[in-house]
Amino acid sequence: MGSIYLIRHGQASFGAENYDVLSPLGFQQSAALGDHLNQLNIRFDRCISGELNRQQDTARTTLDRLGSYQGQQPVVEVDSAFNEFRADEVIRAHMHDLLAVEPSAIQIFANAANHRAEFQRLFSYAIQRWVSGEHEKEGLESWQSFIDRVQTGLNRLLDQAGKKDRIAVFTSGGTITALLQLVIGVPPIKAFEMNWQIVNTSLSHLKFRDRDMALASFNSHVHLELLKNPELVTYR
Repeated sequence: MGSIYLIRHGQASFGAENYDVLSPLGFQQSAALGDHLNQLNIRFDRCISGELNRQQDTARTTLDRLGSYQGQQPVVEVDSAFNEFRADEVIRAHMHDLLAVEPSAIQIFANAANHRAEFQRLFSYAIQRWVSGEHEKEGLESWQSFIDRVQTGLNRLLDQAGKKDRIAVFTSGGTITALLQLVIGVPPIKAFEMNWQIVNTSLSHLKFRDRDMALASFNSHVHLELLKNPELVTYR
């Protein structure tokens, strides 16, 4: 059977003007993942990344570290199908509804780093409305459209894969959530309950034979736990 390793990007710049930048801790997490993959003697036949900077920088940092042990690694191929959904657009599209339940919603989102609990509560509310399919907003990618985009990328990957290929996909939590829904068939809301648990640079392992797929492991982050530094285990 072949293997697809879904790798969430390292910690990005939550609360900063540009979220799509790996933090110093994100680079550290990515290097630790490269060390761990070498210890497991995992060699990739292909490496795919979404277009986002945090995804590509995680891929490059991990593979550079892995290459320091194993030699040349596969070129990182970019496929926009594995981009994260636009969380900022979901929030803006549902802001009117958010203000109805929390009049300070705009201030909370503007200062998210200082209001993490409140941010998570409101963000979860917006996501629930989005994935339900009952509150479609003009111009906003729907949850179903997002699922279809990710499905297209997965199908393309499987069509090109060798029977025993090991493929790394450097992506984001929402994309991993969509892939898990496609593979194990959980409802969207249940899938997002899993999403909130996905650790930066964690590994989720899919096995495939042709188009048949199975989840072998989810959200493994032992490479961070073994370093015995709780600050390395992050969710944003």
